[in-house]
Amino acid sequence: MTTQNLLVELFVEELPPKALQKLGDAFATVLGDQLKAQGLATGASVVTPFASPRRLAAHVTAVADKAADKAVQQKLMPVTVGLDKDGNATPALLKKLQALGADVSNPAAAVAALKRAQDGKAEALFYDSVVPGATLAAGLQKALDEAIAKLPIPKVMSYQLETDCELPGWTSVNFVRPAHGLVALHGSTVVAVKALGLTAGNSTQGHRFEAAVSPVVLKDADNYAATLQKDGAVIASFAERKAEIVRQLAAAAAKVGNGARPIEDEALLDEVTALVERPNVVICQFEEQFLGVPQECLILTMKANQKYFPLLDAAGKLTNKFLVVSNISPEDTSFVTGGNERVVRPRLADAKFFFDQDRKKTLASRVEGLGKVVYHNKLGTQGERVERVRAIAKAIAQQLGDAQLVQDADLAAQLAKTDLVTDMVGEFPELQGIMGGYYALNDGLGETVANAIEDHYKPRFAGDTLPRNTAGVVVALADKLETLVGMFGIGNLPTGDRDPFALRRHALGVIRMLMEKELPLGFQAIANAAYEGFSPGLIGDARTDLSLFFFDRLKGYLKDLGYGSSEVEAVVNAQGMTTWRDVPARLAAVRAFAALPESPALAAANKRVGNILKKAEVEGPVDAHVNPELLQEKAEQDLFAALQRFVPEANAQFDAGDYTASLQTLAVLRAPVDAFFDDVMVNAEQLDVRMNRLGLLKMLHNAMNRVADLSRLAV
Repeated sequence: MTTQNLLVELFVEELPPKALQKLGDAFATVLGDQLKAQGLATGASVVTPFASPRRLAAHVTAVADKAADKAVQQKLMPVTVGLDKDGNATPALLKKLQALGADVSNPAAAVAALKRAQDGKAEALFYDSVVPGATLAAGLQKALDEAIAKLPIPKVMSYQLETDCELPGWTSVNFVRPAHGLVALHGSTVVAVKALGLTAGNSTQGHRFEAAVSPVVLKDADNYAATLQKDGAVIASFAERKAEIVRQLAAAAAKVGNGARPIEDEALLDEVTALVERPNVVICQFEEQFLGVPQECLILTMKANQKYFPLLDAAGKLTNKFLVVSNISPEDTSFVTGGNERVVRPRLADAKFFFDQDRKKTLASRVEGLGKVVYHNKLGTQGERVERVRAIAKAIAQQLGDAQLVQDADLAAQLAKTDLVTDMVGEFPELQGIMGGYYALNDGLGETVANAIEDHYKPRFAGDTLPRNTAGVVVALADKLETLVGMFGIGNLPTGDRDPFALRRHALGVIRMLMEKELPLGFQAIANAAYEGFSPGLIGDARTDLSLFFFDRLKGYLKDLGYGSSEVEAVVNAQGMTTWRDVPARLAAVRAFAALPESPALAAANKRVGNILKKAEVEGPVDAHVNPELLQEKAEQDLFAALQRFVPEANAQFDAGDYTASLQTLAVLRAPVDAFFDDVMVNAEQLDVRMNRLGLLKMLHNAMNRVADLSRLAV
């Protein structure tokens, strides 16, 4: 058995660029995993993916030409079934052995070769055999078939392929794109495998226009990337091609000077990497008159439609220069430059036309038009939705600020959706909100309202910034709550991976604003305000489901920040916590408390106290009141004295927002609490003594659980 490196390549027509990297990684991963599963490769074998616009390939190190034979022990059947009373093989046993390929010409010898072992309560017969290891040709064929079958293909194509048999004809093939070549090299030896109607060889195709030779003949598996780059003018590695584009973009920007830098867009970079085989970055420009259009419009049209990299100056402002990643490298690049400049000019002119036309009408004049735009067939038009958002925003603003905030938030809420009926947003939906902000400034509405209109969609994605001003926060909260309450009210809840209305993202946005902006707003209060914004009978009451949904998202968000499950549960379940603005401070306090040596004992005691009170309160509420005269045992007297001494200090620290100090002050209660449970029987026979002791525990429970439910920390 010898090992050499393996190279497999599928040469196809241009693959979908947005899926290329995922296709390349999946092809290589499945191929490598299948070879390892068959014993042809080991855990130490390195799998390297390659993906270019017209090829998927994988290089695997240390692949054997044949897998080692494998000893297998197989359970056949219970002894009572396989052998008769005289110990001879039954027909059932002989049939089973024959199916496994064993020699049954001498039944006695066949039985003697079997092993008997206890299997549960019964004794069973076991058959030992050696399974020959897979040959590379057979194993690679299986791995290749599996890799192709498991490709995450966004959309399958069907095409006809001429058969290679004696009778002429055509066969139908299904794949992401028509395949034209297959390479399989084990060292320098071609492995006889087939796929998609193709037979493996040792040659492939290079760049459509710039390959030095055609076909490109591969000497061996290890020279694949180098040969393809030298003879085929193709950088096969997706990662290397991407790095080369980044290098050339930076070099071209430096050549422009004045601190110019290409816009950062990882998705665009990946897509362009998937569109070119050997990148060549050239510098282009457009007329400066177009810079009067909001730069977001120009950047979007250049990125989305042309896959260009706009250049920003040192201050982050758009310049009239942009970078193009070409797939050809002519000596004279003027044709490439001129062609791209001619292509982009009409796009920019369209954007300028839309911007000029939109500014001829105020946002206020467009409000009526929202009444003709359907939002949802069960929830009415965008105009009706705007009125709901206004009502919710007004209720939130009244809790947060003065009359000016109410006025700004109301105006922003009224106009926030009006850019949906503008020409620019009709052409570029991604600019909704952004264009509303520009048009608000054009209407003289001021930065506060303009920023609130632009920001009311924020946060749009994980890690996005929050609205810049309070009016924007109010409208963003109102907009998201209206969506959540409305969709929950008509039963459009997210299920599994499906969340067509992005309700999880909306909920996370609400959570982030309440916490990061440290808003003195209770979730239940603003959720109720959102429900009151809907007309009676329009939606059902799903407050319980919505509340559970929010708390589930809150817990997930906090865990993503690095807090443990017990810490999160302790804080989220704290008694009397109405707002979420101090959740980070509470979590920090719980983490500090958990590190104290007194923590485990107090958490366990707190859990015990909670259980005692829960059981006692079945018969009626327990009052946190203690009559000192009824304290009979020294341990309960000491606990009461400790509570009297330290709880006021802890409460003062809590009220001042110093939750860490509050919990650390209460940590001194460990000794009197331990003594209480060691020496005092809570359920005394005398009713007044029993209720007094329960009142003492209630007092302790209330004091210990203001910051967090410490019982959640108990192991």
